[in-house]
Amino acid sequence: MGVIMIRCPRTGRAITTDKKADRETFRCSTVFFSRTYCTICRATHEWFAKDAWVDDPGERMLEAS
Repeated sequence: MGVIMIRCPRTGRAITTDKKADRETFRCSTVFFSRTYCTICRATHEWFAKDAWVDDPGERMLEAS
């Protein structure tokens, strides 16, 4: 299980949405729209699922080995 991430459109930095999902479920999910408050630029960003990804540290460790 990982955290859904997006890019801040103002800074280009990756930010967490505080939503959790596994990669396969997220990849197969329907198109959806959401909003996330960015602590970097202090604005609310609107985003679609196609603009997000799942960051799962456990899976990254498996891929690296």
